[in-house]
Amino acid sequence: MAGVAEAMIASMEKESVRMRAMRIHRLGPIKAGLPPLEEDFVPVPVPVAANLLVRIHACGVCHTEIDEIEGRTPPAALPMTPGHQVIGTVVEQGKACRLGLLNRRVGVAWIHSACGECRWCKNGRENLCPDFHACGRDAAGGYAEYMTVPEAFAHPIPDEIDDLEATPLLCAGAVGYRALRLCRLENGQDLGLTGFGASGHLVLQMAQHLYPDSRIFVFARSQTERRFAAQLGAHWTGDTADPPGTGLDAIIDTTPAWLPVLAAMEALAPGGRLVINAIRKESGDRDILASLDYDRHLWREKTLSTVANVTRQDVRKCLRLAVEIPLRPHVTAYPLEGANQALLELKQGHIQGAKVLQLL
Repeated sequence: MAGVAEAMIASMEKESVRMRAMRIHRLGPIKAGLPPLEEDFVPVPVPVAANLLVRIHACGVCHTEIDEIEGRTPPAALPMTPGHQVIGTVVEQGKACRLGLLNRRVGVAWIHSACGECRWCKNGRENLCPDFHACGRDAAGGYAEYMTVPEAFAHPIPDEIDDLEATPLLCAGAVGYRALRLCRLENGQDLGLTGFGASGHLVLQMAQHLYPDSRIFVFARSQTERRFAAQLGAHWTGDTADPPGTGLDAIIDTTPAWLPVLAAMEALAPGGRLVINAIRKESGDRDILASLDYDRHLWREKTLSTVANVTRQDVRKCLRLAVEIPLRPHVTAYPLEGANQALLELKQGHIQGAKVLQLL
């Protein structure tokens, strides 16, 4: 009860202090002429107990926000402030905070909190926790000037990485790192990447560093994305269903469609592994699954797995790896009020690297 009283008193004191936030008010398709977010002026949140108040510098724009807006992984409540690749400075903390993060630069990723008590949390698989709460879906996220987060789920950002470059590392990078681990790749084995957006261009650079003798094959519909992949050192680039000329040992699929799944399964070598790095798949081409052929797509011990969310360790290991490589994401910056434009471009497939909202 003391925590509730503390929150009520603090909220009343700060009710007149407001911030800008781009929020989801309704669910529906993202298309030109129908902005999915509205700019609101809302009270600055109050950090209680072991929570931090973060003044936001930048927030990445992710396809998961499209999945939220279009209802495939809807917000817990509306209106909701999306955004889960957040970089900012801790400007206030609750009385129970003990980690010394005040005035530090931190990042907030998709994992906003987990229970800490279930068998998945205790085994380091908090991404599978039944009480997993996602930033920007279950709790207000980073398309705003401020946000709160439990201090245990805030990640100190290395000085070597600037604000804009750090944002995609918190999701596209961290979840891509998890997908790469699930590939169980050995140095010298061939890796395929289907889709080449924010995550793909980071995974390519991670794989080059971790598996220097492995060849990387990139499948992408866009010629711009294929050229970008070639510039980053991809061994081969082609369209989604183009034959790569050899069976691949592992493929990571980051697309929202179903065709790449069948194409990737066909492109795998015997014993190959497909890892789908997408929180949801869209339904537009789902009928293509009716063409699944056991011999071509599944036989000879091919396996398929998915990436579900991300753990704190994934985020922190990705940040350390980014400093070691060094990994420098390619980003395009937009102002906070440009969030609708960034989402529309992402939906339309205008992708090269990562899109980031920058708050000045």
